[in-house]
Amino acid sequence: MSETASAHPEQAGEWDSHWVAYEAATKLNPAHRYRRALIFEALEQQGTSPMRLIDVGCGQGDFLEEARMRFAHAELVGIDFSEAGLALARTRVPGARFFQADFSRADSLPSELKSFATHAVCSEVLEHLDDPGLLLRSARSVLSATAALVVTVPGGPRSAFDRHIGHRRHYSPRELEILMRSAGFSPLFVRGSGFPFFNLYRLAVVLRGERLVRDLDQKQRLSPGSKLAMQLFDGLFHLNTAHTRLGWQTIGAFRPIL
Repeated sequence: MSETASAHPEQAGEWDSHWVAYEAATKLNPAHRYRRALIFEALEQQGTSPMRLIDVGCGQGDFLEEARMRFAHAELVGIDFSEAGLALARTRVPGARFFQADFSRADSLPSELKSFATHAVCSEVLEHLDDPGLLLRSARSVLSATAALVVTVPGGPRSAFDRHIGHRRHYSPRELEILMRSAGFSPLFVRGSGFPFFNLYRLAVVLRGERLVRDLDQKQRLSPGSKLAMQLFDGLFHLNTAHTRLGWQTIGAFRPIL
C-alpha cells in the first residue's frame, strides 16, 4: 500500500530514494495505522474465504505484512512502481509475489495475473497520477468478476508535503465515486472517515508542511515532541467517526461492472 506511486518513468530514481529516506517516519505515522484498520474492515465485510489479494501500489509492504498475519491462508501479490519499495516489501513478506509496473501506462499490470484477485486494495495511489483512470481500467484485468476493490485517497486540503511527494489532487467521496464509475466500477460504499481527529492531524501536516519537507529531506530525526504527538493522535484516532462525509480520509469499495 503505497504513499508514493509515481506517474512518470523518469521519476523512478526519485521515488526509490523516497522509500529509503522516509521509511522510518512512515512506520511512526498514525494515519497509516488508522487507514489500514479501515481497509481491513472493508475487506472483511466482503468475506475472506477464499482470498487472493492484490495490493496495487504496495510500497514497502506494510499492508501486506499485516495482511499475512490477519489472513494466513491468503495468496498475496504486491505491485508497485518503485523497485526500492519492492525490495523492502520482499524482505517483509517473503511468501508473497511482487511485480514492478508503470502506473502511467494503460494495461501496465502483469498479464499473468488476469482475473486473479478476489480482493484488491489501491491505497493512497490515485492522488499521485495525472490520469488515474488509466490505472483503474488496467486494474480491472486482474480482478475476478466478483472481486472487491478497496480504494483510499486523501481528502481535505493539500499540504506542502503532499505536493512534495507528488499529490496531484485530493478527493471528496463524491469525486472518488465519479472517477470510479468512469473507469468501470460500481460502488459498494463510498464515504469519508476520520472526523474530527484525523482532520486535526492533517491540519497539523498542512501547517507544518514546508518544515516537514526540509526535516525529512535532510534526514532529521523526529523530535521527542513529534513522536509524542504521533502517539497522542494514535490514541485519539480510536474516537474518530468512520462514516461521515466530513472526514478527510476518503475510502470506498467497488466491483467491476461486467
